[in-house]
Amino acid sequence: MPADIVLSTLNTRFGHCSFGLRYLRANLKHYRDRSQIREFTIGQRPIDIVEEILAENPRIVAFGVYIWNTAPITEIVFLLKKIRPEITVVLGGPEVSHETEHQPVCNAADFVVRGEGEVVFAWLCEQILSGNTPTQHIWEGGLPLLSELSLPYDEYTDTDIAQRTVYVEASRGCPFRCEFCLSSLDKSVRKFPIDNLLPALKRLLDRGLLQFKFVDRTFNLDIATSRSILEFFLSHQRPDLFVHFEMIPDRLPEELRDVISRFPKAALQFEIGIQTFDPDVSARISRRQKVDVAEDNLRFLNQHTGVHLHTDLIFGLPGQTVATIAQDFDRLRGLGPHEIQVGILKRLRGAPITRHDIDWGMVYSPVPPYEVLCTHDVDFPTMQHLKRFSQLWDRVGNSGYFAETLVWMFNGGSPFQRFSDFTHQVYRNHHRSHSVALTTLAEELFLFLTNDLVYPSKQIATILASDFLRTHQKSFPESVAAFLDTPYRTPRNQPAPTSRQDRHS
Repeated sequence: MPADIVLSTLNTRFGHCSFGLRYLRANLKHYRDRSQIREFTIGQRPIDIVEEILAENPRIVAFGVYIWNTAPITEIVFLLKKIRPEITVVLGGPEVSHETEHQPVCNAADFVVRGEGEVVFAWLCEQILSGNTPTQHIWEGGLPLLSELSLPYDEYTDTDIAQRTVYVEASRGCPFRCEFCLSSLDKSVRKFPIDNLLPALKRLLDRGLLQFKFVDRTFNLDIATSRSILEFFLSHQRPDLFVHFEMIPDRLPEELRDVISRFPKAALQFEIGIQTFDPDVSARISRRQKVDVAEDNLRFLNQHTGVHLHTDLIFGLPGQTVATIAQDFDRLRGLGPHEIQVGILKRLRGAPITRHDIDWGMVYSPVPPYEVLCTHDVDFPTMQHLKRFSQLWDRVGNSGYFAETLVWMFNGGSPFQRFSDFTHQVYRNHHRSHSVALTTLAEELFLFLTNDLVYPSKQIATILASDFLRTHQKSFPESVAAFLDTPYRTPRNQPAPTSRQDRHS
């Protein structure tokens, strides 16, 4: 059915869906039924996306612009304005909320809404559709009262609930000032009324949703609210229920520990941003963190709960050296998290990290995702190697496919140095660190552990086979299978675990 208002964006993959678009539609009030959400992925051709949008015959097209979709959305906006110049194009999202005037996509659009756009966007639509189109180009979204916003959860379709990641939130904002993050610009943390939120979550549960991803920057900031939400999920426990939270590393008092420990294994995932243990680097980027308390919390969660621990480090911060990066990685690995997400520093538009550019020689890519290219302490070839390290670690370390093999790789040595050497080997042999098949990675691990670390070939082949059987992988490298005492048996009627959490179990 044609729509006057098309709300659109490009997600990285089908399994993701836009939280922001659903907020916009839920708050359009009497214009909601004249709108449609049309989501695409960055793998689709811009010209095909334009064709699908124009098929709705819209009067207003709004795009959510993010670091990963800026380039294709720019092309789409240019095409739309070329083919149908009378269509009003509105942009919003973090990528256009800062340095707005200098972006070609912003100049091509009719309106740009900066910041939280639910209220301002609804007003703009009302003005445009009633024939009172404003002349002002850039609009500030401000900070809407969360108690007055319509919650977006009924905008999730049955397909979203069955097949995609569904996002929820209990609060907005962050009290910390970490300079690499746009949340450092927030002045306060605002909470959604818990009496409105919990019934909305219950409706999602009743519709069959089993995976909830909270996008709050600091879920455990307000302990009473955190506990209420955790107890809600504990009292509505379902088989395969999975809830993701982003947690402050050094804030886990006894009242939260108590309720967390009552969840079954892998029902909770905590994303815990350590970023760096280095006190000088932390102070330089205005990051406050009690490292000893954070370490104690990670040990507790690892040893006394069933929480799946996804931790974060950043490589390339001002003043970091390869030596301090190695220390951070080894220290975090020693605390036993299931995953260590190694991120390369990005210069997000508007983030105050740019104040260090001259003093610390920070050079960033001018194109998304704006990753750091080199610093005074880490030259360009080394930074490229660290990026390859990050890509391979995600595939080998975080994936859960090689959990037992990695124990042997790191036995008696620095995990960072061992995996760095492995990264060099893979790149030397394949000239890339991405799109390497699982069986090829197994072969490379076999070569590294038998040649560089001088383990017996039969022992390493047996360990790799154990990892493949544990994760029900059907294709085992023949070159490694030749060292097994018994033939590798392809798992029958056993589907491979579909999530990293399952593979780490």
